[in-house]
Amino acid sequence: MEHEISFDPSFSLLTVTLDQGESIRAESGAMVSHDTSIDMETNATGGFLKSITRSLGGESFFQNTFHARAPGEIQFASVLPGDIVHRELDNETLYVQSSSYIAGDPSLDIDSDFGGAKSFLGGEGLILLKAEGSGPLFISSYGAIQAVDLSERDDFVIDTGHIVAFEDSLDFTVKRVGGLKSTLTSGEGLVCHFSGEGTVWLQSRSQGAFLAWLIPKIPQRPN
Repeated sequence: MEHEISFDPSFSLLTVTLDQGESIRAESGAMVSHDTSIDMETNATGGFLKSITRSLGGESFFQNTFHARAPGEIQFASVLPGDIVHRELDNETLYVQSSSYIAGDPSLDIDSDFGGAKSFLGGEGLILLKAEGSGPLFISSYGAIQAVDLSERDDFVIDTGHIVAFEDSLDFTVKRVGGLKSTLTSGEGLVCHFSGEGTVWLQSRSQGAFLAWLIPKIPQRPN
């Protein structure tokens, strides 16, 4: 399996080249195009009931697996404008914000692992997928992706809306920003405190912050 990421970091497009017999699994709706030599199969991953649970949290019911009957290309893109990065897992675990997972090797175990309580103010929480095993994994962002190595930091705080992924070697806790008054006046909801040695990937834009800016500007229909 070979891949190329073009038009990054603003409008990234992932092109994967599959040899005969190779496959790749992707989030529903991520596929842009593919050669006619590639077939698609739709499955409920992590068990049907877990797939339904994920869908109720904004994640899709199913994932699509693409099989190459002969060599061919397939392209993927995220819903929002942003970047795509490749991470080659080697018998390891990576936690991925659910909206950032785009595609990966079918042998990877992709399952919902943790759902933090959503902020009643901003609607932002920390809903993670656990990617485990060996093989290529592709994650996407809203805006550009920055990899931060925490080995030279004692502690690091990220707004939950800006988290893309992080290694399982890191310890983390989800907290509210300050007290209730600070949360109400600062415009921030929940943050994640990271410590330990490992890498965390963050995105330069937040879906929740964009919606908070956009929704008040949408004209409302009179009753």
